[in-house]
Amino acid sequence: MLRTETVREILRWYEGETPGLKSNLSRLLMHGRLAGTGRVVILPVDQGFEHGPARSFAPNPAAYDPHYLYELAIESGVSGYAAPLGLLEQGADTFAGEVPLILKLNSGNSLAAGAGDQALTGTVEDALRLGCVGVGFTIYPGSDHAYAMLEELREITLQARSRGLMTVVWSYPRGGKVTKQGETGLDIIAYAAHMAALSGATIIKVKLPTDYIDLADARSTYDKFPVGPSQADRVRHIMQASFAGKRIVVFSGGAAKNTTELLDEVRAIRDGGGNGSIIGRNSFQRSREDALKLLAEVMDIYA
Repeated sequence: MLRTETVREILRWYEGETPGLKSNLSRLLMHGRLAGTGRVVILPVDQGFEHGPARSFAPNPAAYDPHYLYELAIESGVSGYAAPLGLLEQGADTFAGEVPLILKLNSGNSLAAGAGDQALTGTVEDALRLGCVGVGFTIYPGSDHAYAMLEELREITLQARSRGLMTVVWSYPRGGKVTKQGETGLDIIAYAAHMAALSGATIIKVKLPTDYIDLADARSTYDKFPVGPSQADRVRHIMQASFAGKRIVVFSGGAAKNTTELLDEVRAIRDGGGNGSIIGRNSFQRSREDALKLLAEVMDIYA
């Protein structure tokens, strides 16, 4: 399929990037049910590291099998599948070329309480070996390790770009001046998205913002220049903070929720000009039939 004009316009936003990187970004944007629309839905499965196997997969035991996760990504027609090294390796041969892959390079775990950091568990060379279109990397703006993580991201981005791979940045603020409620506050999420853009992210992943303003220094600015009252207005502001919408931003599906809540969030993302969703637990923790139905509904809204 030839690139659509929408995809050509998105590629023009990424000035200074290599033809290899733009080719891989195009592969993602031209794959699956949303091909050519400029919208993406990505299946992420990094929760085994973050929450452990039972909390991740017990609700749907079929998902313990890495091949099931590949099959879900392929059959549903999502834009891409993101996971740590072991999950991608276990299926990379069987399903080679059937879905764009993103190798998640760093991960935390819930046994290391309060670490505020993540360990590198994969490399850019691993991503090349597995045929990935890009690598994923988490930063925790605000944490005691935030500066070290940003420096790691700089090196990862340099390596990835030199090999034509995208960088997808999970930007999740925590620690420092950020309160627990503030982790999804409007000002904090906008700051997190902007920081990822400044760090050279090809695609930015953030949580959906609430209407809460966390930083006292920011509150007076938002009082003077208010963002509208709706969730779509808040999404629109996050896109503003992401180079005036010239970076692809996807929003986390978050913890498991009911279908109505999730689809309402998707409509707000669409209406606010967001590029899409990255939906993990809300898909693979459901039965195969229910997951396929949900993902179809999500993609229908974006389409």
